[in-house]
Amino acid sequence: MRRLAARLLTLLALVLGPAAPAHTVTASAASETAAGAVAGSQASAFKVIAFYNGTWDAAHIDFVKEANEWFPRTAAQNNFTYTATTDWNLLADGGVNDYQVVLFLDDAPRTAAQRAGFERYMRAGGGWMGFHVSAFTTDAGTWPWYYDQFLGSGNFRSNTWGPTTAVLRTEDRTHPSTAALPTTFTSSVSEWYSWSGDLRGKPDIKVLASVDPTSFPLGTDPNQSWYSGDYPILWTNTRYKMLYANFGHNAMNYGTNTRLSSTFASPAQNRFLVDGLKWLGGAGDDPTPPDPISETTWYSLAGNANGTCVDARAAATANGTAIQQYTCNTTVAQQFQFRSTDSGYGRIAARGNPQQVIDVTGVSTADGAPLQLWSYGGGGNQQWRPVREASGSYHFIARHSGKCLTTKGGSADGVQLAQQPCDDSTTQSFRLIAQP
Repeated sequence: MRRLAARLLTLLALVLGPAAPAHTVTASAASETAAGAVAGSQASAFKVIAFYNGTWDAAHIDFVKEANEWFPRTAAQNNFTYTATTDWNLLADGGVNDYQVVLFLDDAPRTAAQRAGFERYMRAGGGWMGFHVSAFTTDAGTWPWYYDQFLGSGNFRSNTWGPTTAVLRTEDRTHPSTAALPTTFTSSVSEWYSWSGDLRGKPDIKVLASVDPTSFPLGTDPNQSWYSGDYPILWTNTRYKMLYANFGHNAMNYGTNTRLSSTFASPAQNRFLVDGLKWLGGAGDDPTPPDPISETTWYSLAGNANGTCVDARAAATANGTAIQQYTCNTTVAQQFQFRSTDSGYGRIAARGNPQQVIDVTGVSTADGAPLQLWSYGGGGNQQWRPVREASGSYHFIARHSGKCLTTKGGSADGVQLAQQPCDDSTTQSFRLIAQP
């Protein structure tokens, strides 16, 4: 608690006191040069700009120093550019508009103009990745859009101490940032935060990874350790192109300001950073198939609203089997094949029995009519037109009703899917993932 009080006082001084002069780290030039050596005449795929203060808490300052060494090297290897700056006013005056990705390394915008500019950038489709203290606040009401809606975390609630690694459980392997991660992996050393906001209770927030129970107790101070509970570490807000990572605090010898750990020591964690940046920058590998959809490939349909997959309940194939949302698991219950009929429509056949297809119950044209498996008979309620979206995902329109295949938006397993009027929402948007 003494350490937290000291942190809050330091943060208050930062907010109220004179601002440090802004400067820009010349990492971008180095990364552009190195990237050119690797990629020849190939243009950079995207541009990243990182904001930081680097003025409080030696562990955060050291993370910034390390990040401003690691990211330029990574940019050179992955064909993007990296610029780091303390000039947060670039958010206010449109100075970030030429960048595809914004990073917050150790803070968040403080002035009304900076905050308004960042919100405009995100609503216009910009990409963002934030680390550790970029979500820290004890007064979320001063910027509710950012802390309550965008991040979903609300106020800082507690932290572990001292800094340690954690075993993290990957919860969504359909998201481009986590698709290459193992089921569980060991993080780098960090101090870990928990929040007042119920992240899982917010329909737009999708948790990508959380603390695995094998990590408990987490921390070395018995009075600042976690012994049980649910602690999200990586997440996204499906309304925006954003990722938050709850790491970015190196272990330090505070007496000598000596680094005792590296935030970039975990290969799996680094994989998340690279794949996440590529997704945010629009240069990631597209997990969806090109048009036309292959009629010989089996696909899982992963919902963009909640990350769950379209699933035949209990892997059954009998007439009337409910089509539901369920945690993605690559079983045959979640594998379907698209077989064309005519005029761009086709049936969606179940791998367990390809004669069974996704069907609107009772040939209903009503909003909310539930979906089921039923033996294919050529009905319009058994045919769907896939429409490819700009992101590479698809929505599916029922031939008989003109309505779209829709999830419920929440993440609960077992909820039966339905048709609803097409509205361009993420509840009607699905990524097709090819299966062996």
